[in-house]
Amino acid sequence: MKKFFKWVFMAAIAAVFIGTFVFLYKKSQPKEEVYEICTAELKDLEKSTVVTGKIVPRDEVYIKPQISGIISELYKEAGQMVKKDEVIAKVKVIPDMGSLSSAENRVRLAEIKLNQAKTDFDRMERLYNDKVVSAEDYEKSLVTLNQAKEELSNSRDALNIVRDGVSLSHAKMSTTLIRSTIDGLILDVPVKVGNSVILSNSFNDGTTIATVADMTSLIFRGNVDETEVGRIVEGMPVTITVGAVQDLKLNAVLEYISPKGVESNGANQFEIKAALMIPDSISLRSGYGANAEIVLERAFKTISVPEAALQFSGDSTFVYLLTDSVPKQVFQRQNVETGLSDGINIEVKKGLKVGQKVRGILKQEEKS
Repeated sequence: MKKFFKWVFMAAIAAVFIGTFVFLYKKSQPKEEVYEICTAELKDLEKSTVVTGKIVPRDEVYIKPQISGIISELYKEAGQMVKKDEVIAKVKVIPDMGSLSSAENRVRLAEIKLNQAKTDFDRMERLYNDKVVSAEDYEKSLVTLNQAKEELSNSRDALNIVRDGVSLSHAKMSTTLIRSTIDGLILDVPVKVGNSVILSNSFNDGTTIATVADMTSLIFRGNVDETEVGRIVEGMPVTITVGAVQDLKLNAVLEYISPKGVESNGANQFEIKAALMIPDSISLRSGYGANAEIVLERAFKTISVPEAALQFSGDSTFVYLLTDSVPKQVFQRQNVETGLSDGINIEVKKGLKVGQKVRGILKQEEKS
């Protein structure tokens, strides 16, 4: 009985040993290399670049005051349409005390001179009627009187401008009334009633009362890398994709390429602008993010294969032609001359014919 168990135990050990050996032997056998097969086909290829940018109005104007003061009234708000010369806001002038005092003194002096001129003229008129003085002296006295009247009018006008910002003789052209300089849509009104504003001059930009733009004429503005700017020209067609509007693609025409680059993140970027062609049924907002696709090159009805099928060795480019597939795949090296690539497929100018099959990506399959 003991002998029987001994043989059984030895047989089990042998079975385990043989099974392990067979398993390891199968694992050590190389897997058969099986490749995907690609067919050379006629295709239209194009290489394009994508530029990121924004949709902006062609004409965007910052409305600024011609006088410093405080916003006393706002007549418009963002989102409203405005006509040229239409009033957007009113500014209350806070006069400079020195200028105000000088203007008031000028008025008082003008009044004194006018009173004196009236007295002199009345005296001269009586003497002239009595034929005591000449007509020339009389006329000089009249001119002096008229000059005094004009000086008083001018001094009062100057006082009103300093004090109220309004000219008495040109009330309609008051600088306290902030008017739009173009027809368009008000994009932003960054001030509120009570805010202080300053006029624009050579020392500062002034306070922006409103931003007005013509939204009927929109452009795409973006930046293209220096490696691609030499391959685009004004007049090229552009396809614009607006991220905020699903499935919207617009046609555009490249109309401007900056002659000067600007460094950004270590690379030179050149600004481009493209005029949008927008259907009447579509409404866009200023500042929408967008991508512009510009086709750099095209090749029509050309023999092409996937780029993954290409192999390289030194200066040589080649593919492996499929010559047999039974019982296993057999390939033959074939040198080719390539051309345009769209990032997925590549043009083969020489070395392949339509319908020929070439080796693609490797995939592993275990032997059965």
